[in-house]
Amino acid sequence: MPYPFVLLSAAVSLDGYLDDTGPDRLLLSSPADFDRVDEVRASVDAILIGAGTIRADNPRLLVNSPERRAARTAAGRPEYPLKVTVTATGDLDPDAKFWHTGGAKIVYTTDEGARRARALGIAADVVSLGADLDWRPLLEHLHDVRGVHRLMVEGGGTVHTQLLQQGLADEVQLVLAPLFVGDPKAPRLFGPGGYQAGRLRLLDTRRIQDVVLMRYEPTAPGAGGTASAADRHWLRLACELAAECPPSRTAFSVGAVVVAADGTELARGHSREAGDPVVHAEEAALAKIPPADPRLATATVYTSLEPCTHRASRPHPCAELILRAGVRRVVTAWREPDTFVAAADGTGMLREAGVEVLVLGEYEDLAKAPNGHLLGRS
Repeated sequence: MPYPFVLLSAAVSLDGYLDDTGPDRLLLSSPADFDRVDEVRASVDAILIGAGTIRADNPRLLVNSPERRAARTAAGRPEYPLKVTVTATGDLDPDAKFWHTGGAKIVYTTDEGARRARALGIAADVVSLGADLDWRPLLEHLHDVRGVHRLMVEGGGTVHTQLLQQGLADEVQLVLAPLFVGDPKAPRLFGPGGYQAGRLRLLDTRRIQDVVLMRYEPTAPGAGGTASAADRHWLRLACELAAECPPSRTAFSVGAVVVAADGTELARGHSREAGDPVVHAEEAALAKIPPADPRLATATVYTSLEPCTHRASRPHPCAELILRAGVRRVVTAWREPDTFVAAADGTGMLREAGVEVLVLGEYEDLAKAPNGHLLGRS
């Protein structure tokens, strides 16, 4: 199920605090960075904050620039992005600025929280997610029902932590302010145990007056039958690698990437790589990794087409090579059609051997693109 692109946005002190313990909000960003945030808000479909942030900061959460609002309406979009909050209890102040400024608002909550929010007369659409809050159906609802393709998350720390832990964040924009808070009672961006396993990939840094903006991309694969934002990144890369294959009338163009549990790329490959007319993508990638590499046991193989189970060109099909390497997780975009092999089922073979296999059909068209000549396309 597709989700919106999730962008986490926060500003912190040099020692990692979001605020101090004083009665007034600690301003961490510079004036120029506040304008940058306004520009980002204008670019998204929705902005989300937790109910605790509404209670603590009473924000309006608006696009302040009239020019940016005018550009949105000229493009056929609402003047303001949809404003979203999340609460388990429905403990909301109906007089908060959040409800009475800007455009449409929506509250995601539990069954009990929905009853309370409606009784309070909250000026927003109230959507219950059932007995418990769950980020995945929330994101599905935003994407499929509300048409949100790009979501900006402005806090608080609990919300940021949960989205990172569950592998649902696509980008982190973190502003570092030149001051220290030093109060252990002050709110931090992430609490104990709240860190994502694996490193983030640095995309960009920028000095904005006296603060520094750092843009990161999560890289660690998902786990437990779920796809993370990193899974989508690596699978997209595998599909793009398929376009590098020399064209063939007798074999598919496939790309593959092998990624360690901490988000480190171990190897990549594509069909017919390096002048070998019969090498397969997974085979090419795995051949670049020493068989004794201990990271293989917890690695993920990303491949644009499910691994093969039969082949005439080599004695071992790719599904068997994956099992021999000890890899226990595979993410693919496209189930193999009967074009060359009848009843191919690499996914079934791997799952029967205990390998977790995720098929992300949202990337099927991208995987098929370099194979159009084999599928009856021009």
